[in-house]
Amino acid sequence: MSENIVVMSGSPRKGGNTETLLKLALQGLTEKGWETEFVQLGGQPIQGCKACRACANNADNRCAGSNDIFNDIFAKMLQCDAMLLGTPTYFTDVTAEMKALIDRSGYVALMNKRAFKGKIGAAVVAVRRGGATHAFDSINHMFLMSGMLVPGSLYWNMGFGLEKGDVEKDEEGLRNMRHLAAAIDWLGRAVQPVRGGYPPF
Repeated sequence: MSENIVVMSGSPRKGGNTETLLKLALQGLTEKGWETEFVQLGGQPIQGCKACRACANNADNRCAGSNDIFNDIFAKMLQCDAMLLGTPTYFTDVTAEMKALIDRSGYVALMNKRAFKGKIGAAVVAVRRGGATHAFDSINHMFLMSGMLVPGSLYWNMGFGLEKGDVEKDEEGLRNMRHLAAAIDWLGRAVQPVRGGYPPF
């Protein structure tokens, strides 16, 4: 049985540095036999969490807010073995779309028997100069609180560049993306025999 990963870009700029980094990692996983899907999140209508707690009362793996794209994307997150979330750096943090996704998906998952536990999660950040580690942490906080498995790589998963294509000059960043794909593949194969039984809480 092959593993599958959903890759989501929080950048509203199609074909930009965030997408370049994510698709390089995605390419490495495709070559390893993973089923992959790329989702353009940035620029799409997605609202923040309204703290209505309806997801806790309903416990139906859905957010009660149904007037945006969230529930369709959340369904993909529930079905995947791994997720790779990428964002550019906006004032040392993630984009508004990515923040909405991690807040709502993390909470709905927690309210539905910790639905993300045991899945693999990795964050990727494109940055012009500074603030990438904070954006990186913002995504990883949701992964870690959800009981997910977060693989390491050669360095923080970031690439440097401002204009489209600039990140392709960041040899260390590109090398890290290739290694991240290998790390996700290794971890996916390692936990596949116990999928659904880890972690025991």
